[in-house]
Amino acid sequence: MEHLHAPWRIEYILAPKPKQDRSLFTRIAQSGDDEGNYVLARGRTCFAVLNAYPYNGGHLMVVPYKQTADFNELGDPELLELWHLTRRCLNALKRTMNPDGFNLGINLGRVAGAGVEEHLHIHVVPRWNGDTNFMPVLADTSVVPEALRDVAARLRAALAEDAASPATAV
Repeated sequence: MEHLHAPWRIEYILAPKPKQDRSLFTRIAQSGDDEGNYVLARGRTCFAVLNAYPYNGGHLMVVPYKQTADFNELGDPELLELWHLTRRCLNALKRTMNPDGFNLGINLGRVAGAGVEEHLHIHVVPRWNGDTNFMPVLADTSVVPEALRDVAARLRAALAEDAASPATAV
């Protein structure tokens, strides 16, 4: 059995989180600084954003605008767009980064590993053969080979191209 390890994330997980009325994702959703927040694409009911603390290069999240931890609080249009945007992101990652596979994950609740437990989201993590090596396993170091702003720019372009195609429009 293979395991996905990201020991550098423990600093984020254990860091005190300021109590706020709005989740991190709600603040990003309402911000006008898409480039600074690494927002890749916006739909009517959800958006895609690069993870600032990635497990791997290209690790992104698809997030509904509605702040909820419960899938039952999302309507059918929100659920449909959440999965459509996830599919678009998978296709954009395939075209721009050529991964060998993907991990898709949804962590509901702190015990399940949710870092932002009050706002559900889908993790999309590109994977490559051999991407787990001695660096993260022994050296507590992750090698992310490309700056987040560069990854974001390439994925934004691929998603914009995809949105223009009538076959993939939501």
